[in-house]
Amino acid sequence: MAKYEIFLPAMGEGIIEATITKLLKKEGDSVEEEDSIMEIATDKVDSEIPAPISGIIAKILFEEGDVPKVGDLVAIVTTDGENIDDADASQKKEEAPIERKEPQFTLITEAPEKSDAMKTKTENGNFISPLVRTIAKSENITNEELNTLVGSGESNRITKKDILQYIEDRKTTKVIEPAVVSSTPAPQISPPAHNSYTGQNVEIIEMDRMRKLISNHMTNSLQVSAHVTSFIDVDVTPIVQWRDKVKNNFLKKHNQKLTYTPIFVEAVTKAIQDYPLINVSVDGDRIIRKNFVNIGMATALPNGNLIVPVIKDANEKNLIGLSKSVNDLANRARMNQLKPDDIQGSTFTITNLGAFGSTTGTPIINQPEVAILAVGAIKKKPAVIETPLGDTIGIRHIMVLSLSYDHRVVDGGLGGMFLKRVAENLENFDTTQLL
Repeated sequence: MAKYEIFLPAMGEGIIEATITKLLKKEGDSVEEEDSIMEIATDKVDSEIPAPISGIIAKILFEEGDVPKVGDLVAIVTTDGENIDDADASQKKEEAPIERKEPQFTLITEAPEKSDAMKTKTENGNFISPLVRTIAKSENITNEELNTLVGSGESNRITKKDILQYIEDRKTTKVIEPAVVSSTPAPQISPPAHNSYTGQNVEIIEMDRMRKLISNHMTNSLQVSAHVTSFIDVDVTPIVQWRDKVKNNFLKKHNQKLTYTPIFVEAVTKAIQDYPLINVSVDGDRIIRKNFVNIGMATALPNGNLIVPVIKDANEKNLIGLSKSVNDLANRARMNQLKPDDIQGSTFTITNLGAFGSTTGTPIINQPEVAILAVGAIKKKPAVIETPLGDTIGIRHIMVLSLSYDHRVVDGGLGGMFLKRVAENLENFDTTQLL
């Protein structure tokens, strides 16, 4: 009997576990090679685990909602359908040590204890895994506190990330002091209470898993970074005229659409080379300068959610290479075919507000980066044109760039100079190049 063990694969830096959101096959089912056995989800992206060979599903070791770790044995496929002994099926692949930065206490995975006072479910019926219960016990988190948490896992399941984030938020809340000394305690700000809406003309829409992650990510960014936003007008008339002239030949020659996005990415990467302290992250009191440029491009999905695929080593690509990367990532994002590694490791993010007609905005920084550039819609506007014979008024294609940056490490001077350099790179774009 040929037996093939299927392990939860490594899915990118910092990802040590995944939630099984759906079992696509059950024990005894026949599968063809590359058939999907189960759907999994991490805090970054959804994915599937395929069968490595044609055969019979002899064993599935986890259920929907379980959270195996990278390297855990999740299923066994045999070529002749013979039974697998339970003892054999329970074997796990030995994991290599994984560096973990987040825990400030010992994480212990253990079976639930019958005498354990910590409940296995919240009052809302959301499952609390043994790992979450262990962390809660070690941090003296009560059942009442767990009842207030809305998990980001499947069916609002409380994940390890949720409990760790709650612990960090609780510590932050304890440390914050009032800005003004007063004998009267500062009022606590809390979300307004909601009515039950029973019988009213409203529709209740539950957030899906990705929307919860986006919500947490955006709120966390505003809590972590001191946001400042600067704006600048850019005359992109030469770029508009050049693109209109070459886009059809570009499509025929390279089988790629020529959009404005790779042009924006190129201008940003060149500006980062001039101002590398924009390409950093913050770790406590340390500034981590990245000697590589990975550009995240915020992409709207058909369901209304947002994802940020990453162009790796963007500074090493020419306009043709950037166009291929942009089109490939955007297409796979819309078809839900991104891999976990496709959305990790960005050092700077660009978001295109102009795609929806907005002229400008104040984007929220994509942590752990320290800056994000928003690109507004290109609009025809009257503008002053300087000529050797004097100033005139003309119709120009004007675009507003807005740069949000983390004032903890990026001051107005650096933010302003970087933004100005991006604008200069766009206004001095080489319209004589042949692609």
